[in-house]
Amino acid sequence: MAETLYDLWGKKNPDFETRYENLIRQYCDYGKGYNEFTESKAKILGAGYELYIIAFFIGLYADKKKPLNQDPIKRKGLGQPIMYWGNIENRKMRKAYPQIRYYMFMALVARTDIDYIALDKGEFQIQRAVAELKKNMEEYANFGFDYIHEKLEEDSNWLSRGSSLLDTFLSFTKDMKSKEDNNDEDPDEI
Repeated sequence: MAETLYDLWGKKNPDFETRYENLIRQYCDYGKGYNEFTESKAKILGAGYELYIIAFFIGLYADKKKPLNQDPIKRKGLGQPIMYWGNIENRKMRKAYPQIRYYMFMALVARTDIDYIALDKGEFQIQRAVAELKKNMEEYANFGFDYIHEKLEEDSNWLSRGSSLLDTFLSFTKDMKSKEDNNDEDPDEI
């Protein structure tokens, strides 16, 4: 049985810019795995992909992407394929959240310019489609990391405040609603 677009995308290990590695290490147990001392290290998030997911959704909701630095020395793989994100339930009071991958994938499908009919007919290579999805994901996340970094420069406790992320996403949805309202006022072209 042939692997689906979702399966192949799930095998990818997305890149991020190395300048954000300290940010990931500060808030996540990046590169260390889970152990009995993790909760005592005062990390807000678990695995490094958790901050990556947040950064991705910030970029997605802001509808802004930022290309990654093309210098391979300034890029790094996150360290775990997408298909494993959110599967771990061994932390106290934590539940697995594998469905988040599906939501990310569907958002990327909606926001990536791929001719899915040509893909289905075999006229467009599936590996090329996977590469496009991964590139868009990385660019949304890169914008999100930049956004998080700027917010933390303004207020070092920004990410620690309980409502900071909710307020961020609500501000983006208000911006989208405002844009939609402005578009509704424009007369239709004839």
